Amino acid sequence: MQQRVSIAHALGFEPKLLMMDEPFGALDEITRDRLNEQLLQLWRVDRATRRRTVVFVTHSNPEAVFLSSRIVVMSLRPGRIVEVIESTLPVDRTLDVCDTPEFAAIAHRVHLALKDGHDVH
Repeated sequence: MQQRVSIAHALGFEPKLLMMDEPFGALDEITRDRLNEQLLQLWRVDRATRRRTVVFVTHSNPEAVFLSSRIVVMSLRPGRIVEVIESTLPVDRTLDVCDTPEFAAIAHRVHLALKDGHDVH
């Protein structure tokens, strides 16, 4: 509930850019999934009128794939962009999309990019 209040508070200021750094990191998986669905629904409704951009930082590969229209994979220190992956998932998605081959393919691309970005050369 505290995370929902924090997000509602931030949205109340009507920013053009909303930065979220691991907002659901401390939550159990079921609660996190529920909040991810709610956040996606809010963004979908909101973007039709306000064109708000959300930058969502997460260490969770499935969370990144589920929430994103564009995934920016970064390397370890020094942080650099390894790859930018455009999502081909439908905008109107539910958690059921996580069981599709398309979701798995995007998650695999993210995994490979993370591996590339974390390999020490």
